[in-house]
Amino acid sequence: MKGLEQIYRYKFSFRQFLFAVRSSLLFCGVLLFSLQAQGQDSLPILETPKQIRVNSIYIIGNEKTEKEIILRELDFVTNYQYDWETFLGILKADQQKIFNLRLFNEVEITPLRTGPEEVEVLIAVKERWYVLPSVIFELADRNFAEWWTNQERDWSRVNYGIKINHSNVGGRNEKFRFSGQLGFTKGLEIIYSKPYIDRQQKHGLSFQLSYRDQKTVAIGSKYNRQLFYSSPLEEVLRKNFATALRYTFRRTFYNFHLLTLGHSTTWVSSKVLEQNPNYFLRPGNQLSFSFFQYSFLHDKRDNIAYATKGEVLQLTATKYGLFSRKDLDELEINVTANRYIPLGKRFHFASGLTASWFMSPNQPYTLVRGIGYTPNFIRSYELNVIEGQQLVVHKNSLRYQLIKTSFDLSRTIYNDQFNTLPLSIYLSGNFDQGAVRDRNRIPENLALTNQYLFGYGVGIDLVTGYDAVFRLEYSINKQGLGNFFFNFKAPF
Repeated sequence: MKGLEQIYRYKFSFRQFLFAVRSSLLFCGVLLFSLQAQGQDSLPILETPKQIRVNSIYIIGNEKTEKEIILRELDFVTNYQYDWETFLGILKADQQKIFNLRLFNEVEITPLRTGPEEVEVLIAVKERWYVLPSVIFELADRNFAEWWTNQERDWSRVNYGIKINHSNVGGRNEKFRFSGQLGFTKGLEIIYSKPYIDRQQKHGLSFQLSYRDQKTVAIGSKYNRQLFYSSPLEEVLRKNFATALRYTFRRTFYNFHLLTLGHSTTWVSSKVLEQNPNYFLRPGNQLSFSFFQYSFLHDKRDNIAYATKGEVLQLTATKYGLFSRKDLDELEINVTANRYIPLGKRFHFASGLTASWFMSPNQPYTLVRGIGYTPNFIRSYELNVIEGQQLVVHKNSLRYQLIKTSFDLSRTIYNDQFNTLPLSIYLSGNFDQGAVRDRNRIPENLALTNQYLFGYGVGIDLVTGYDAVFRLEYSINKQGLGNFFFNFKAPF
């Protein structure tokens, strides 16, 4: 089998190799059939078995990625007897788990029959390009519609800079990200995560450090629109420094436990407090607190970037103010539950529920939540922020896969990591609903708070390589106002 690996590495592309394997199997099948037709029973045709045993597992194409990272996703072992149909289902699920590592552009698992009840399993992967230096050029606002309409396409509200992502440091799925950002929000961020720090590959650690400063600050909302303040002297009005350490425990394939310990310090200019004296809900122009967060995640989606089958459930509790409650003493609960149901070959239905609760009636404005802030939104209300202490959002989409194809660019792009461009296009019918409870009942925002809201419409979603998603939708809200909205990732 090592010979096969060498042939693949030096003479074949991913698709060429799979074609060669399939052609070889087809040739062997024809040969066996021919020999049997001639009465030579020494090589009988293998019938579909009731049970199967795996003799060996071979992995090819993983030039950077360690084999253990791939083997961690497998739900079968060698020298164990499996029901044949059950085994095929396991292979299909394992192929999707390996793809969801986001380390490979293509994954294919092929069982190779070597006897009446024996197989060799071949896992062929095509690795992504792991180091992606990129230019930061993004809107600082909540979404494209906010920038286009509410901020009148103000190009000063754009962030730009340099970002370096390494998604497979050391070949063990470690992630490293560095970003240096200028523009509307200046900042620096460093993130490093190591999914497994033990031989059993169950325990992981990650670290995050970030700094941000702004010359324009959101100080509140009025008539369900954000209010911003900028100093005429163009001075820095807000600074934030935050750091966090996260521990992860992956008990089973689809279930994760995450514990995060962090600290955040925010300073604002006295001019901000003149505009909103309750910005921190306490005297002084600095808010400093530690926090602890526990999260349970069950993730069984077929594609993390744009799911069409499976489910995800996440329960999170965050305690703000640990060692000292002088600055902040708050508890927040969040729930996310999404389900993706196939309805035939091209249709699927997606439904997602999110809910959030703060235990106290008032929060510093740095912690304010509501509909309009990611990930809590109702389509057709992208121009609004609906702030409060409790919220529920229920999003629904019926989608039809119009196109699923792949473009071979190998004649113009010789790099294997970029010479295949997958493309899927979906048509969607959408209906979202929800509500925000504001215990303070701020008069200027009562038009949309403390009441049932809904929005509906149609859209078109483009899903392509490296987890890129583009959405164009037309939505109408409860008030009868309709508009086009453009977004850069899946709605849920």
